[in-house]
Amino acid sequence: LFQTKRTSRGSALVDLHYWIGRDSSQDEQGAAAVYVTQLDAALGGSPVQHREVQGHESETFQSYFRHGIIYKKGGVASGFKHVETNMYNIKRLLHVKGKKHVSATEVALSWDSFNKGDVFLLDLGKVLIQWNGPSCSIAEKSRGLALARSIRDSERGGRAQIGIIDNERDSPDLMQIMRMVLGERRGELRDAIPDTKADELQKANVRLYHVYEKDNDLVVQEIATRPLTQDLLQHEDCYILDQGGFKIYVWRGKASSPEEKKAAFTRAVGFIQAKGYPSSTNVEVINDGAESAMFKQLFQRWTEKNETQGLGKVYTTGKIAKVEQVKFDTTQLHARPELAAEQRMVDDASGEIEVWRIEDLEMQPVNPKTYGQFYGGDCYLVLYTYLRSGRPHYVLYMWQGRHASVDEITACALNAIELDKKYGDEAVQVRVTMGKEPRHFLAIFKGKLVIYEGGTSRAQKSAPEPAIRLFQVRGTDEVNTKATEVPARASSLNSNDVFLLTTSQVCYLWCGKGCSGDEREMAKMVADIVSRRDKHTILEGQEPAEFWEALGGKAPYASEKRFQEQSTQYQPRLFECSNQTGRFIMTEVVGFCQEDLDEDDVMLLDTWEEIFLWVGKASNAQERNEAIASAKEYLKTHPAGRDLATPIILVKQGYEPLNFTGWFNAWDPYKWSDGKSYEEMKNSLGDVSAISEIKVDLNNLSLNKGSLSTTNLAGSGTANASSEYKSHFSHSDSNSYSNSNNYNSNNNSSSHSSPTPNGEGIYSREVLMHRTVDELPEGVDPTKKECYLSDADFHDIFGKSKDEFYQMPKWKQQNEKKQVGLF
Repeated sequence: LFQTKRTSRGSALVDLHYWIGRDSSQDEQGAAAVYVTQLDAALGGSPVQHREVQGHESETFQSYFRHGIIYKKGGVASGFKHVETNMYNIKRLLHVKGKKHVSATEVALSWDSFNKGDVFLLDLGKVLIQWNGPSCSIAEKSRGLALARSIRDSERGGRAQIGIIDNERDSPDLMQIMRMVLGERRGELRDAIPDTKADELQKANVRLYHVYEKDNDLVVQEIATRPLTQDLLQHEDCYILDQGGFKIYVWRGKASSPEEKKAAFTRAVGFIQAKGYPSSTNVEVINDGAESAMFKQLFQRWTEKNETQGLGKVYTTGKIAKVEQVKFDTTQLHARPELAAEQRMVDDASGEIEVWRIEDLEMQPVNPKTYGQFYGGDCYLVLYTYLRSGRPHYVLYMWQGRHASVDEITACALNAIELDKKYGDEAVQVRVTMGKEPRHFLAIFKGKLVIYEGGTSRAQKSAPEPAIRLFQVRGTDEVNTKATEVPARASSLNSNDVFLLTTSQVCYLWCGKGCSGDEREMAKMVADIVSRRDKHTILEGQEPAEFWEALGGKAPYASEKRFQEQSTQYQPRLFECSNQTGRFIMTEVVGFCQEDLDEDDVMLLDTWEEIFLWVGKASNAQERNEAIASAKEYLKTHPAGRDLATPIILVKQGYEPLNFTGWFNAWDPYKWSDGKSYEEMKNSLGDVSAISEIKVDLNNLSLNKGSLSTTNLAGSGTANASSEYKSHFSHSDSNSYSNSNNYNSNNNSSSHSSPTPNGEGIYSREVLMHRTVDELPEGVDPTKKECYLSDADFHDIFGKSKDEFYQMPKWKQQNEKKQVGLF
């Protein structure tokens, strides 16, 4: 299996996967590896190669199968057997596992296969019975139902029916069918089986090995551990990167020999065996210059050409030249949410702000005249309010001073929760560590943000302010400017920036040789905030003696032009977070979209500069309370040695800001109001109390039931079925569907057993839904089955009137008809 995708720079990235079945032979595995090598050569040696083992597939591989992977029994014969849709001579039990990445393994038709923690799907051809273990989460049940619907629609032409057992006592009829197939259950079910996933601490244990040949012997030499740097990889050699036994990467240098490149997989497998790792360990072979995002993110820093950083700044590699400053147009943010995400901007920073200081563990309002001045001995709450689509939205920043006490930091967080409640729990909460202020935080203070190293803004200060202070000013406009206090020593200077030196007599504006005119103008504005003294502008190299005297004398300082270093052109990564087992485990969602944000989850979105924590409405209290701790643990254990002061942003479901939604393609703001919960999806299968008879023929043994007052078994997407409707399910050797739903024309009861109109051109839903062309009453147009429903039935099935239905786009009409069996 291989996939080609385009990067933002237009280049092609190819992923090439080969999959190893659990029961495949060594010869078959070796042949697959040879074919992969040949295909790699045919594609110019650029693909990222993946070795996948059944049950242990990489997250990238699993991302291709949105509805899950089904493992079938058998070998080549079953693998190449032509699969027909509408086949009903089936009897199998599928063990369904996973919340984000679903897999279904065919297991023995026995109660011994079951456990209390997973979903099991009994597939009987025309009937699919989903049995949910008592310890299953809502997400696991939802994924199981999505898989059942996928089997129904793709393998059975939409004509199978789905029954769900959430509680065995509430589903006696479905349980009787299961006992007919599986036999009587003896003894208790096994307890839930915990997933054997690597935790983040294990994944953080990265080691780099140099692989080379010496005297016809293969030598594997460890050369570095975390944090790794890009310069360790030499183009002439091959390397193995071991991610704690969780995954093995083989990096092939451009100038390495063809023999070395061909032996990549062999060496990786040999390395796995030598280390005693499981044979199922994932292997990824990557080429110099075509590294995957997963690989690059294991390094502390990864540089590439022509990357973009900051608000419109384009940096170039090679010669150290003056960087061109491009004006950032904030008016594009609402029209282009992806730009808001890239620039880390919620809006154009034109909203209103309120600031409180934590004093005696309580919130004290800050004088608006001093907004933008933050002291390292304090903690502050900053509430930013802006309008979007005519209604207010809120961002709540928690700024933590470097020298604030633990009690003040704790009080800041607690007061933030109370303030959030005051605004209906709608605020986006952002933890800001001193010195790591996000871009939007800078922008809302309009170039007047000043960070004092210590002290406090309280009226009664414990210590007098220093007579001499030095501030480093960086920024070119009101959106990106910040002044930070640094030690008042000559060694703090930098030729690339503007510095403000305040004394009791004068304020010097020291302009380094590498600063721009825009930077000098912004420094002049900041100078009026930090000092009321006369301002003297001096150029580097023309300083008066008093300047050096105030700094304690001359000293060496950074004077070379700043090399605009490039960070990885980081691809955002989405993870499901869990620490319920006592181990911090994250499951990555590759190729993520909005659908991957489940209501009962806490998700982490890593965009490198910021960490977003998305909290679903139905997430459990433990995960919500420990969300921030989970994000800190993620940063702490990241293989690249991440900055622990990276801003952490708490986002609640339904109140996502633009700089979050912009990372998702085609974000739908109405999804949370229009989307269906698990219970709603289950109920859409139909009102099971309406079915009066089920006939299931299993191995020529018929099971006839009377009234099914509690059974949740219904057709695909059907609404309330008629109480007189007879449903027949036949599992004979015949693959024909024509006799699978028979109507007894001799039955003179009140049932609508014959396709007789209830009125002029009107038919009961039973004779229209899930019917082939041959099974429809004479004269019914198969492309317009819904037209023959009564108004009451139509509204009951679709939840809207016919007029409302036909006002929808054609594609949406077709989708809804498919869901309810009227397509």
